[in-house]
Amino acid sequence: MATWLLGRSRILTQKHHLPFFLASFLKHTSPSIHPFQCPLSFSRYESTKAEAQLELDHDVVQDHHNQVIDFPGGKVAFTSEMRFISDSTEKRVPCYRALDDNGDLVKRTNNVQVSKEMAVKMYSEMVTLQTMDSIFYEVQRQGRISFYLTSMGEEAVNIASAAALSPDDIILPQYREPGVLLWRGFTLQQFAHQCFGNTNDLGKGRQMPIHYGSNKHNYFTVSSPIATQLPQAVGAAYSLKMDGKSACAVTFCGDGGSSEGDFHAGLNFAAVMEAPVVFICRNNGWAISTRVEEQFRSDGIVVKGQAYGIWSIRVDGNDALAVYSAVHTAREIAIREKRPVLIEALTYRVGHHSTSDDSTKYRPIDEIEHWKMARNPVNRFKRWVERNGWWNDKDELELRSNIRKQLMHAIKVAEKAQKPPLEDMFNDVYDQLPSNLQEQERLLRKTIEKHPKDYPSDVPL
Repeated sequence: MATWLLGRSRILTQKHHLPFFLASFLKHTSPSIHPFQCPLSFSRYESTKAEAQLELDHDVVQDHHNQVIDFPGGKVAFTSEMRFISDSTEKRVPCYRALDDNGDLVKRTNNVQVSKEMAVKMYSEMVTLQTMDSIFYEVQRQGRISFYLTSMGEEAVNIASAAALSPDDIILPQYREPGVLLWRGFTLQQFAHQCFGNTNDLGKGRQMPIHYGSNKHNYFTVSSPIATQLPQAVGAAYSLKMDGKSACAVTFCGDGGSSEGDFHAGLNFAAVMEAPVVFICRNNGWAISTRVEEQFRSDGIVVKGQAYGIWSIRVDGNDALAVYSAVHTAREIAIREKRPVLIEALTYRVGHHSTSDDSTKYRPIDEIEHWKMARNPVNRFKRWVERNGWWNDKDELELRSNIRKQLMHAIKVAEKAQKPPLEDMFNDVYDQLPSNLQEQERLLRKTIEKHPKDYPSDVPL
């Protein structure tokens, strides 16, 4: 994989070491900078080396003969021409992919190689995630759990990104990344326990369904507020850097999350502190009912990384092989260079935002069906695996049958399990319960005694 020269100036000098998709991105977004001699830290020039590193515009050289102002942060060239930076480039940043819509490997791609075992596991977990979403969604519709949220259409971002990471990498998810936890070994039974909020739930029933978390799997508990996990991920990444760990933090958000202040604070924090964190933004076109055109005028998310001095790439989020390659390389950059990377994954939310949403009210059904059928990431990856001779119809039938059986059994067990006792609402925060919480518990128990019919009979007192 890629090799970078480390040093203060951080200059790439070897053409064959730069991944094709990153070179293409840099060439497109920075036409004045050679893609293989590009400063990785755009804003940090040594004052004594600025003249050698700074590529001046021809007009600037002609007008002022390399005259510059030595300003904090690096030298800046002068020009006599009043010229505003454009709001956007003429062309949009291209989207890296490795497989075409039919699942065939595209020409001249240097994707990271995937073994048979890895490919089969990736496909199997994508099917598992897809099946889990379908069944749990129906369970919620039957009134057996209170809430659910699917990852339909975004299975490749979930599983392929997880496959490219190390178990030591810290994950700070949004709420549409259960596939990452699935890949790391969280069982279907554990998913069911959490959604039903019983005594076997690691969160003791104190979180909404789908707000998973696992200390064992380095997976921070999902938090409902949008984008709060992004600056937190930078702090976690910086701690890894301080401890000299060969790991990074990885955090996810949607396109809606990029409209939050925490997104911008997180990116700037990461760039300034040079924290080994990978930001993965699932641009699925919709922030609940708000489409991207109503959120921002910029060319999606990828250009926002460049604005903060962060290496960034746009990838086809429905191409599992491309996602795997991009995340694998981004992780290597983050750890070797001790710097952040931003990945914008263009995918599409086929399902409703959640069980509280009806997406047909704000987007056409034929649009949903097109992405569900013609650009389905699971089917696309399946065709590639089949063409390699690694999968067949018999394997498919056995896999789907086994997953369904496991899920139905897990739901049956979780539904019968006892609910956490009332006292669990107040413990696990303080070593000794403070007086204000003691008073709240006393008042709650008094209210239950007064109105016993309004209290769930299956929750132990």
